[in-house]
Amino acid sequence: MNEQQFDLEWDLPSPYTMDFLPGEEHIDGLDHVNNGVYVNWCQDVAWDHSCSLGLDMKAYHELDRSMVIRHAEYDYIAAVYLGEPLTAATWLTATDDKLNMERRFQIQRKSDGQTLIRAKWQLVCMQITTGRPKRMPEPFVRIYGDAVVNPSEL
Repeated sequence: MNEQQFDLEWDLPSPYTMDFLPGEEHIDGLDHVNNGVYVNWCQDVAWDHSCSLGLDMKAYHELDRSMVIRHAEYDYIAAVYLGEPLTAATWLTATDDKLNMERRFQIQRKSDGQTLIRAKWQLVCMQITTGRPKRMPEPFVRIYGDAVVNPSEL
């Protein structure tokens, strides 16, 4: 079957993207992808983006800092079914260069460009050894700060 692939139109410019293909393990009793799976896909694309910027688990431990989710919002828009190719996009959309950062997500179905979910995370910088909030180290400020797309300036 030769499926048409749409040019995906994103809410914000220059997304970091990752493709997913729903398998049997992602499908729930209603025969569509379970809502919790979208949460995992957001986690996967966010972590892949961070690693691509050079802030992987090794760097987190060397700096004794990590970004952790303080608050998450997920808006489920449409269902997706077994075998429908998807693309997940993420952006860093705000940082105060101290403790807080915002990350947004959009997942689209490749066959028709339908947005399936939009999500937003509020993140806080945490010191790994104490589990307490701590200022972002200079590499976080520089690397994550350079990756921010500010939606209010678009």
